[in-house]
Amino acid sequence: MANVGSKTDVGANKVPREATTRNASERPQSWHPAALLPEPDKQPGYVYKWIRASTLGKADPRNISSKIREGWEAVRIEEQPKFSMFADPESKFKDNIEVGGLLLCKIPAEFMKQREQHYAVENKRQLDSVDNNFMRENNPVMPLFRERKSTSSFGKGN
Repeated sequence: MANVGSKTDVGANKVPREATTRNASERPQSWHPAALLPEPDKQPGYVYKWIRASTLGKADPRNISSKIREGWEAVRIEEQPKFSMFADPESKFKDNIEVGGLLLCKIPAEFMKQREQHYAVENKRQLDSVDNNFMRENNPVMPLFRERKSTSSFGKGN
């Protein structure tokens, strides 16, 4: 009769821990709605944006032309092959990616950095103007704005 409980038999039947899966303990995947707009594959050095080309089937050339003047350029299907199914045969933008009246465009990241700096300066100017205009009406007898200060103190321990 063979030794069933011997050390050699136990080691021979063991499966390495790495080989076992934990399917029973994994959380089941749940359904979630698809994104309204597909995400493009990012090219280094570029920023992507969906730009309105039409609304309710009516073209919006003013918006497109202003974005093109800013530096945005329409992304061609060859650049993003996974979007080949989104080519609209009736679109004014042939060979470009358009989804629901939105055109996928890209701009060099350096342009976006310059744009952000421009609007940061403009925003600061506007805030300074509002503050100056508001403070011009300030009277020391009845201040419109008073710097509030608070202090906290701790009691002495025994």
